[in-house]
Amino acid sequence: MKKGSKRSLSLNSLTSSLSEDQRKQLCGLLENVELTLLFKASVHGYQASAFHQRCDRQGPTVLVAYNRSGYIFGGYTSVDYTQSGRDVTDEEAFLFSIRGGGAPLCFKVNSGQYARYDDAGAPNFGDQLYFCYSNQATVYDQGQNGYGGYGGRGNPFNFDPATLYGNDTQLRECEVYKVEEKKDPQISVKMKPWRNVQWTEKRRDELMKMIRDYKPLMPSVSRVRILMIGPVGAGKSSFFNSINSVFMGRMTSKAMSGSAGTSLTTQFRTYPVKDGREGKPLPFVLCDTMGLEEQSGAGLDIDDISSILQGHVPDRYKFNPTTPFQPEEQKAFRPPSLQEKIHCVVYVIDATKISLMSSKLEEKLAAIRKKVNSLGIPQMVLMTKVDEACSDVEEDLQNIYITSYVKTKVQEVSSRLGVPVSCVLPVKNYSQELELELNCDVLLLTALQQMLNFADDYLDDVGPI
Repeated sequence: MKKGSKRSLSLNSLTSSLSEDQRKQLCGLLENVELTLLFKASVHGYQASAFHQRCDRQGPTVLVAYNRSGYIFGGYTSVDYTQSGRDVTDEEAFLFSIRGGGAPLCFKVNSGQYARYDDAGAPNFGDQLYFCYSNQATVYDQGQNGYGGYGGRGNPFNFDPATLYGNDTQLRECEVYKVEEKKDPQISVKMKPWRNVQWTEKRRDELMKMIRDYKPLMPSVSRVRILMIGPVGAGKSSFFNSINSVFMGRMTSKAMSGSAGTSLTTQFRTYPVKDGREGKPLPFVLCDTMGLEEQSGAGLDIDDISSILQGHVPDRYKFNPTTPFQPEEQKAFRPPSLQEKIHCVVYVIDATKISLMSSKLEEKLAAIRKKVNSLGIPQMVLMTKVDEACSDVEEDLQNIYITSYVKTKVQEVSSRLGVPVSCVLPVKNYSQELELELNCDVLLLTALQQMLNFADDYLDDVGPI
């Protein structure tokens, strides 16, 4: 989940069965929200009608079930219950399990297209795991009962029943909480920003001039190459489109971008940016890659990244997740020049999914960082979708360096990726806007200027070649 500031719990006249520690663990998954208890089966009954009476059209909700073996488990959905009789698409949906003092387990939806089946019956996740099944204090797991997947399309959620709920389907309680973003009280008073930014047209013009006038330190390099790496859907292609839009003076969509479950970018692309429609190319190239995925044999391969870093991979090379790039494939292979190598690496991370980042993805990123470090290439992080992650920023982008929530997310990214806090820059890409916006431009250009500074650090370090 996303958005907000401090974690709290509103119980109205009902009493939550969550302990304080359990509440904190759940809020850690949902990320700084306010929870309001809507439904409690021991009070309202286990009937589906009672559930829908209190939980329909309440916005994002989290269902929390308690079984007799001590497991606390359930699921989150960002989409209303409406009894529509249709499949619900929800890419933010996940299942969770809390037991003992260990970290909670999270099972993200495989395909948001079938996150729930929304009917008048018992609440379910993926038409796969049912709670309060048949109006009883039980859980029904389609997989445990010989069901072969969601209409032949596979299971929307992958989990081990023994891990999720200890194979105990008997419930002693079931609760549903309304999930709401919570405003940061610091915004209501004039607070000193934790980073200083000049939100002015003059500053935007200064940044654009510095970027136009930039010349790489090495005469042999006419344009520095910046490699964008990140999970599927984090916003790599959208960042290029946003930078291109700023210099074109209008919205552009040259690189494919979107929110598909698998990478829309299947080729290695090098994107130069022109200074306006008839302008000359600017002194940098943004290199876009296939998105990283958790599963082995899916998404961008680490060996491919190594080849890209060293300048072996040509523009428009089509990635094959099962077969890494081989330099020998090139007809006339020769050692790449400094111009063809990567001079700065940028990790693009979705601010709304930081806390949900899997250990497998963290391991992939750590392996990539190790390789990049061995080549001495500077690295930084773009933290995208900050407006979706924090309502205060969505309301006013100038709050980005005032709200404590964004600062906390920057620190979390820094810790997870092993990158200094000073190298983590939150930005907002253009996505649904029709016109350019000053504050968005300033953030994007500030990030790009920092990339050019880092590229110069690399060129200064390698010396004449």
